[in-house]
Amino acid sequence: MINTPVIDMHSHVGRWGRPRIHDDPQRYLRIMDAAGIDKSCVSPPIISDHWRANNYVADFVSAYPDRFIGVAFVTPHYPEEVLPVLNKAFDEQRMAFIKIYPDYFGKPIDDEAYFPVFNFANERGLMVKSHATFPFDPVGTTIPNRFSALSDRFPNVKWILAHAGSSDPLSEKGPQAVQAASTLEKVYLETCSSGTAFNCIEASVDAAGEDRVLFGTDMTLMDSRQQIAKITTSTLSEDIKIKILGETIAFA
Repeated sequence: MINTPVIDMHSHVGRWGRPRIHDDPQRYLRIMDAAGIDKSCVSPPIISDHWRANNYVADFVSAYPDRFIGVAFVTPHYPEEVLPVLNKAFDEQRMAFIKIYPDYFGKPIDDEAYFPVFNFANERGLMVKSHATFPFDPVGTTIPNRFSALSDRFPNVKWILAHAGSSDPLSEKGPQAVQAASTLEKVYLETCSSGTAFNCIEASVDAAGEDRVLFGTDMTLMDSRQQIAKITTSTLSEDIKIKILGETIAFA
C-alpha cells in the first residue's frame, strides 16, 4: 500500500444517463474510499448553461469540502458571460482550475474565442484542462505546435492534456502529447482512459518526465479502481507513483 494523499484530477458530477452514483455524494465517497482516493476534482455535467453547471458543482463540493475540489466550466458560446462566470467561480465558489469542452463548442482550443478564458487563467496562474485534439482540427495541426503557441501567449497557464497519459505510445496522439509535455514547461499528461496500452504509464513518465504525469479517473464515466490500478501496479518506483497520485499538484 502506497502511503500518500491521492488526488483525482479528472472526475465528474451530474446526470449522464447512467446509474445515479454521481448524484449521491455519499455513494461517490464510498467508491473513492474503495479505490483509495482522498480528493476528487469534480467537473460539472456537459450542459450549455455554465452558470447552472458551476452552481451544481459548488453545491456538490459544499457537502464534503474536505473530499471534493471544484473545477469551473465556461463556454465561449456566450462571450459576454465568460468573465462574470469565471469571477463568480473563483472569487465566490472557490474553484481550483478550469475545464473546457472545445468538442461541444465546435472550435479547437486555440481558437481566439477561448482567449478571454485563457487571459483570465493567465492573470491568476490557473490550470486549464482539455482534450488536446479535436475532429475539426485543421490539417497539419500537431499537439506540440498547438501548445507551444498557447504557452507563448499565456505563459502562466498550466495545461492539462486529458487522457494523454494513457495514450498508446505507438499511436499518433501518444508521442505528440508526451513530446509537448517533455518540451514545454507547463504541459501535463493526465492518465484516465477507456482503453490502456501496455506500459503506457511507464512510457509517459519515460518520455515526459515523472513531474509531468497526473492521476485521473474520469469517474463516474469510468471505474476509479481500475484507473488507479494502472498507476499502483506499474513498474514505476514508489517515489514516482507518489508524484503521479497527488504530490506533483497538491491542493493542501
